[in-house]
Amino acid sequence: MSTPVADTVENAVATPEREQPYGALGLKDDEYAKIREILGRRPTSGELAMYSVMWSEHCSYKSSKVYLRRFGQKVSDEMRERLMVGMGQNAGVVDVGEGWAVTFKVESHNHPSYIEPFQGAATGVGGIVRDIISMGARPVAVMDQLRFGAIDHPDTARVVHGVVSGISFYGNCLGLPNIGGETVFDAVYQGNPLVNALAVGVMRHEDIKLANATGAGNKVVLFGARTGGDGIGGASILASDTFADGGPTKRPAVQVGDPFAEKVLIECCLELYAGELVEAIQDLGAAGISCATSELAANGGSGMRVDLENVLLRDPSLTPEEILMSESQERMMAIVAPEKLDAFLAVVGKWDVETSVLGEVTGDGRLQIFWHGEQIVDVDPSTVAVDGPVYERPVAYPTWIDALRDDSASALPRSSDPDVLRDQFLQLLGSPNLADTAWITNQYDYYVMGNTALSFPDDAGMIRVDEESGLGFAIATDCNGRYCQLDPYQGAQLALAEAYRNVAVTGAVPTAVTDCLNFGSPENPEVMWQFGQAVDGLADACLELGVPVTGGNVSFYNQTGDTPIFPTPVVGVLGIIDDVARRIPSGWQDAGENIYLLGVTSTELSGSAWAGTVHGHLGGRPPAVDLAAEKRLAELIQAASQQELVSSAHDLSAGGLGQALAEASLRFGVGARVWLSELMERDSVDAATALFSESTGRVIVSVPREEDVKFRGLCEGRGYPVLRIGVTDAPAETADAALEVQGLFTLPLAQLRGVSTETLPAAFGPIIDEVPA
Repeated sequence: MSTPVADTVENAVATPEREQPYGALGLKDDEYAKIREILGRRPTSGELAMYSVMWSEHCSYKSSKVYLRRFGQKVSDEMRERLMVGMGQNAGVVDVGEGWAVTFKVESHNHPSYIEPFQGAATGVGGIVRDIISMGARPVAVMDQLRFGAIDHPDTARVVHGVVSGISFYGNCLGLPNIGGETVFDAVYQGNPLVNALAVGVMRHEDIKLANATGAGNKVVLFGARTGGDGIGGASILASDTFADGGPTKRPAVQVGDPFAEKVLIECCLELYAGELVEAIQDLGAAGISCATSELAANGGSGMRVDLENVLLRDPSLTPEEILMSESQERMMAIVAPEKLDAFLAVVGKWDVETSVLGEVTGDGRLQIFWHGEQIVDVDPSTVAVDGPVYERPVAYPTWIDALRDDSASALPRSSDPDVLRDQFLQLLGSPNLADTAWITNQYDYYVMGNTALSFPDDAGMIRVDEESGLGFAIATDCNGRYCQLDPYQGAQLALAEAYRNVAVTGAVPTAVTDCLNFGSPENPEVMWQFGQAVDGLADACLELGVPVTGGNVSFYNQTGDTPIFPTPVVGVLGIIDDVARRIPSGWQDAGENIYLLGVTSTELSGSAWAGTVHGHLGGRPPAVDLAAEKRLAELIQAASQQELVSSAHDLSAGGLGQALAEASLRFGVGARVWLSELMERDSVDAATALFSESTGRVIVSVPREEDVKFRGLCEGRGYPVLRIGVTDAPAETADAALEVQGLFTLPLAQLRGVSTETLPAAFGPIIDEVPA
């Protein structure tokens, strides 16, 4: 087969007026003109390919950079205390104590997961795991945050089956436990499902690796899978544009994943790290070789010379431009000192990982790429990877938002009839967003590796880091897009507060944040207003809570035609626990314990699950968030955990107290008797509000009787509102285990479980009883 003819730098100088298809590659007229200005000539086809992917919204953050800087500006000494690596590297790193560090990050793979749900979701997991490997860590867990269209829409099943299968296939094959996440169904995500994937890794402090190419003469080595034609233009064409109303069309831009190749790559990288055989490392995700070469060179302030014909190909017909743009999976790029090259090659050879030396680091500050001896790229790497366009997009206050906010849920009828409240309670319990998610989670392995301390359906996942000391971390992710549609500033703070609270109720100390900011088109001024509000809300709240944003992802263009999704800033919070043996589960396990409600209930039903499920309503203002109270609540639970005063803790969020009581009872099949009269009197609320309000800063705990006095004293000493609202009742082995809300209704746990577990199987088929081997 003949070698594809390359467009050389020499040719570019000689043919300045040659027309180039920059528009088809996602570049605007002024961006193309800027590239010509930077180079002093027209770009070669290879340079055009590199700039198009690296200047895409997905890679360059050109519409979000001006906002994301606020995370770096709003930082306190408290936030820097445990932060070892912050934004700008492949993933953030946090000191968790005892010489251990944890790295974690969440990213989106939204558009590919609509077009080709299985591969889109699978490669989303693979990509985020490689970010973790490239920091020098062993991956130890994954999570996923999913948003689908309406559960009864004819296309939803296609996306759900593909996405869940893709996530479970890739994660299970890697042998990584999937320890938590979220699933939301809403018609607003119909043409734009969100598939956000999170990965966590563990390492010793001294093992942290950074993606900086330094040291003239060091070798540039590509290893892992061969480069193919899949994923070409994924970042620039697929992830940085909206879908037309016609539906999915862009199939060739979706990558194909091979988890077994990645599993070998993980072990190979860890052995390379242990032998100190790499100077720097970068995964090849979005933008492929274009990204790895330009970012490594730019971060190191050095130059690089690469001979592109040395890249091992699956498809020999690929042009140099396609090789530069390919997003084939399971590939890594390493910088290796010449004297260590033989040892490096011995390790990759042992793991049977294909490897090619592409070139070397230079000291001239230029990224130069050759194709069979002819120069096809000659650029300053920072102009590709760092100094891309920065846009201050037009911002407009939404024309519709005042009317939406004026339509408060306070106008909705609230019944005091016990039969009506019972029916509404069951309606919420069986609603798609509150129902049991075992149909999804049973497809995941969450105990593999043997270090999982908490997982589904607890409020957060927890992993043991050190077997001897019991040191571990907890992690939770949250976002309520309905709240964010009503108020993106407050909605982002509510997402952080809920994830923070979910980590706190496990007994862990919330420590650091990652985020995945999913929004509509940045070319829509109302979307940019939402985005700016959400970033400000999150940055302000992180400062007040003292938890730094360590890194994350922005996903724009999540809209079909002119209709954007709800703003969905997913927030992940990582917490540290000094001994996972003291973890707190989310449900009670013994009869005869007292149930306490921490916090105060206000009439806050706007944006609630009750308003949406029972009344089909969205309007008003979301619940107020009191970050100082959230911090005090977290410290209170931490103290109760240290003194072993509580046997369970469960946060109150979507669905309010009613949903929390149902979930805490169903967790281990232990019933409860609950009374609302004192709560209604103290907080001046009616029964419907007591059951369904989504006021923040609230948690239910169960307390063994012998610890009752101590627990009450702890709450009073810290000045946090506390009220005894019930007792745990008949245990699982008795047939009459029930949840009784005195004066309103009594429901057998068997009935509650039936209502909760039948929703997803009714839509998608039977639950898988065991994770496939």
